Amino acid sequence: MDKKEEDFVYSCGKLDNSWIFADLHIHSRFSRACSKNLNIPNLVKWARIKGIGLLGTGDFTHNEWLKEIKQLREDNGIYWYNSCSSFSNDEDCKNVAEVESKEFPFILSSEISLVYTSNGKGRRVHLVYLAPNLDAVDKINAWLDTKGRRDYDGRPIFKISCRDFAAKMEEIDKRIEIIPAHIWTPWFGIFGSKGGFDSLEDAFEDKAYMIHAIETGISSDPEMNWKIKDLENKTIVSFSDSHSFWPWRLGREATLFNLDNDKLTYDSIIKQIRENKIIGTIETDPCYGMYHFDGHRNCNFSCSPEETKKLNGICSVCKKGLTVGVEYRVEELALKSKASHGKKKCYYKLLPLHEIISLGLGVGMNSKGCWKIYNELISKFGTEFNILINVSCEEINKVIKNKLVSDLIILNRQGKINVKPGYDGIYGKAIIGGK
Repeated sequence: MDKKEEDFVYSCGKLDNSWIFADLHIHSRFSRACSKNLNIPNLVKWARIKGIGLLGTGDFTHNEWLKEIKQLREDNGIYWYNSCSSFSNDEDCKNVAEVESKEFPFILSSEISLVYTSNGKGRRVHLVYLAPNLDAVDKINAWLDTKGRRDYDGRPIFKISCRDFAAKMEEIDKRIEIIPAHIWTPWFGIFGSKGGFDSLEDAFEDKAYMIHAIETGISSDPEMNWKIKDLENKTIVSFSDSHSFWPWRLGREATLFNLDNDKLTYDSIIKQIRENKIIGTIETDPCYGMYHFDGHRNCNFSCSPEETKKLNGICSVCKKGLTVGVEYRVEELALKSKASHGKKKCYYKLLPLHEIISLGLGVGMNSKGCWKIYNELISKFGTEFNILINVSCEEINKVIKNKLVSDLIILNRQGKINVKPGYDGIYGKAIIGGK
């Protein structure tokens, strides 16, 4: 990337009060491998600390979670949690001067796993989808009940094609928004190496026009997706796919929407997605993702796409085929046609604050030492995103008295933290220098 484009990538600059950070791909405690304490009050608490202003509900296909969603107050397709609602105990409701200040907005969202066969090949695709109201959700769930079970997991699996799923959503309500999730991950991305397609049209056929946006996933960023011609007119969004409420997961990737002179409504969010009018995104370094490089976790072996080609895709340890990661797959599809993206958006490349503090201290993210510094910074500066993007090194030094951590926060802001690439289900690891 030349200097001019590098400057453009990080041109989001200081935070603007008219922006809202949104994380619309999350899960509940009813999804597999998720925290049992993943409830609405905890999501709201940590979203506020993170600096997130809008969350997806996640998992609206699960009846137990849906019962809790239905307790939220609806207004123009936005569902508001109130800390003095039935979720909270009496202590939360003492001395509440302004009830509205205690409210937090959600948008109805869920994820589905589609596992089926197309053109003689097994396909496994995850889709995130947003719904305008509970009536649409009830209709979706009633239809899914004719196709199988949805009570065993917050992200249920169905033998439905991408095309047929999209067609049914359009029939139920044209305002339902379908977003292919973490599109490059090998196992469940729509472009993944293990069961993916080479284009959105291959996947959605005559309903491809319904796809206005794609989710980058942890292992890719906008720059990588700009290489793909098939995505030229698509909005590039990022969400966390969080399985817990902890701030090193929730909002680790997010999308910035513009609320200037605009009331927060379902339609205002969908319009920005469909017309590519988002401000930009929060991205982790794609090397941080679990499938960025190729490799075998059981063999403790990983390699770059260049090395994979030299090895003919064979693991040098077990001599079996490597799990081909995101970077390899992006380059593979990029070679098919030259892209020319005209509507590039700015983005921040950031690792979560806990990752940075942990790196500087040499201790675990959930350690007392890490939490001590984190809490001191939050107490002084309000939100994690404010610390990661706005607060100066001098201001940080006045609070924590740890120059290495302060320097790392600024390097992180500049996208200059080195990360050892993740592979085959193993997260990448931030490192100091080249070690």
